[in-house]
Amino acid sequence: MWYNTPAKKWTEALPVGNGMLGAMIFGDPSNELLQLNEATLWSGGPVKPNVNPKAPEYLMRTRELLLKNENYQDANKEASKMQGVYSQSFLPMADLKLKQDIGAVQFEQYLRDLSIDESMATVRFKANGVAYKREIIATAPGKAIVVRLSADKPGMINFFASVSSQLKGAVTADGNNGIIFKGKAPSQVDPNYIDYNSKPIRYDDGDCSGMRVAMQVRAVLKGGSVRSDTSGLKVKNADEVLLFICAATSFNGFDKCPVSEGKDEVKISNDNLLAVTRRPWKTLFTEHVADYSHYFTRVKFTLGSTSNVTNAKLPTNERLIGFSKGVTDPAFETLLYQYGRYLLISSSRPGGPPANLQGIWNASMRPPWSSNYTININTQMNYWPAAISNLEEMEYPLFKFINDLAITGKETAKDFYHMKGWVAHHNSDIWALSNPVGDLGKGDPKWANWYMAAPWLSRHLYEHYRFTQDKDFLKKAYPVMKGAAEFLVDYLVEDKNGYLVTAPSFSPENEYYDDKGKPANTSVATTMDMSIIRDHFRNCIEASEALKIDAAFRKLLQAKLAKLYPLHIGKAGNLQEWYKDWKDVEPHHRHVSHLFGLHPGREISPLINPDIAAASKKTLELRGDEGTGWSLAWKINFWARLLDGDHAYKLVRDLMRDLSVSKGGGLYPNLFDAHPPFQIDGNFGATSGITEMLLQSQLDELHLLPALPTAWANGKISGLKARGAFTVDMEWDAGKLKSALIRSGNGGNCIIRTSNKIHVDGVKQKVTKTGNGYLTTFLTSKGKVYKIMG
Repeated sequence: MWYNTPAKKWTEALPVGNGMLGAMIFGDPSNELLQLNEATLWSGGPVKPNVNPKAPEYLMRTRELLLKNENYQDANKEASKMQGVYSQSFLPMADLKLKQDIGAVQFEQYLRDLSIDESMATVRFKANGVAYKREIIATAPGKAIVVRLSADKPGMINFFASVSSQLKGAVTADGNNGIIFKGKAPSQVDPNYIDYNSKPIRYDDGDCSGMRVAMQVRAVLKGGSVRSDTSGLKVKNADEVLLFICAATSFNGFDKCPVSEGKDEVKISNDNLLAVTRRPWKTLFTEHVADYSHYFTRVKFTLGSTSNVTNAKLPTNERLIGFSKGVTDPAFETLLYQYGRYLLISSSRPGGPPANLQGIWNASMRPPWSSNYTININTQMNYWPAAISNLEEMEYPLFKFINDLAITGKETAKDFYHMKGWVAHHNSDIWALSNPVGDLGKGDPKWANWYMAAPWLSRHLYEHYRFTQDKDFLKKAYPVMKGAAEFLVDYLVEDKNGYLVTAPSFSPENEYYDDKGKPANTSVATTMDMSIIRDHFRNCIEASEALKIDAAFRKLLQAKLAKLYPLHIGKAGNLQEWYKDWKDVEPHHRHVSHLFGLHPGREISPLINPDIAAASKKTLELRGDEGTGWSLAWKINFWARLLDGDHAYKLVRDLMRDLSVSKGGGLYPNLFDAHPPFQIDGNFGATSGITEMLLQSQLDELHLLPALPTAWANGKISGLKARGAFTVDMEWDAGKLKSALIRSGNGGNCIIRTSNKIHVDGVKQKVTKTGNGYLTTFLTSKGKVYKIMG
């Protein structure tokens, strides 16, 4: 990614990150700005218990209104009385400003770029006959952001560095070559959509809210001099400067008071700084690239040829506009794909918190939707590309978060519902908030009261097992999965026809017209609810069978599964979203939650239930192709699962539109996905969707090139992961598989589905022709590679 002008807006700046520290780099020659984040820096403190003791009373009233009276509007009012408090917000840490003396107002030969191969941002320019360069990395081994400033003539590095923050705090000198910012997070930050409090950002002393933060900036010079005071850090006549940025907070876990039980943020930051400043640039850079490449280079992806594509030679912002207007540029599509993987490695590393709604990059004290964990799809979507694009380790922070959420969620299940197991709702934060948000009745239940996050998140645990076959992991995950199922068992009730249903029930953020033509959103047995429950019960049953444990609970789930309210096809030929065949208030709504069973679930496929798959397709046609950024990304995955590569590709192109061209979601100049505003899940969902077009394994077979679009007639990809612990390399030509390599990570049977007949070298194989291509089955040995010819 490269640009020939500095960034003027945040959505033009370039991101670097190491999972804990993030920076947005603007690249102005004389006034550089690095906007900085630390992944654990959030407002608030540990969850307060039982904030709404009367909530269970309203559950019974709501159920009566729904199941007996069919009064959906009053049910909505009662459901709102079951709400707790809002989640907290992910916060900006500080701005580092570099006022660099380049001896002239004018500059030339300007270039700023982001190498996603090396995870490094670079700014180059020439002024007064001197060529200047800045190289910025966020090194995970070094636990720091490092800025290297250099020039092609000695003694030319002169700058003043200052730090400012929107948090309460102060900057002081840290010896003679550094500065330190010590700050405090607010105890409460209201979501950006709340406008009824006179003080939406509050600092309350005396409780366990408001963590501390420390950030240090230190310069190491070759030649020249440096001095620091409370205003900043001044460097004169240096040949080269390394600026080191380290930071830490007092966050010590979701259930620890960050004030009295917090970590020593100053010591952590200082220890990291002392360690990293001892190492020269070459060592730091080599270690950084080796660490990053260990993950990034696992997948290589090429489409067609770019040798004659003029658009590919343009700066990225201009290239995006050209692509938006219909130019063919296959390397731009593979760039966006790999950029999604880059962002995941940069914002989610083992030992840190999971990627939030903006990854780890945020400049606002009240960011859009609190930059929180929106767990009715967005957090889950962040991790859709993790396993399939060979980044399984990046999902470990999510697994830790799910374990935390299961602990608070157990209290929420008990306090809000008087039920067993654990439950989580629409929003969460670093404190693992699990209650229905809405500030005790001020939120609309269509989003605030949605309560199906536990089983949806738990499927990530089971999917990890399906990809890795790691039974030790499954043993640890199973109690969490079971807890989510126990809540659902308690929550299900019988309707008048004897089906097990959920009540109240929601299809996130959407509404319908009831039998009387009145708008409503609180319902019974929405398709999303029932699909999630079927998916989760099935996963729990399979997990208990794999572990050979818990036969009694397995039998209970099998009995419940048989009685669940089934899928229905509506009179328009669509998959019904609601309990009855009601019409949508907003027919083109961005959520398509009732297709959960198609993706990310595995209940619906043209290969197993063509009628339901056809109804799903009709649903997508009625919903339309427009949407916000993340919604377009989800639709790529849907169409890929419907095996319609050309339609999936259309949505790839729709998502890859500059906002000046797009009617809805699209991309900013720095290729961040636009809701709008920025939400990172669209980037991750796009990477997932493109992978699903090339490889699917949700049905326990390796479907090679299941939704290959006409536009991608030639290409190759290596390093994709499939369930069953297989790694897949493929090359195709003229729309047909040419060759493939399958690495078996665990041995066992391998079933491959292809459109054309294939041959596996050196093994006994069974080939079956089906209505959708060929199935080739063979036995694999652990660690062995199998060559396939098309």
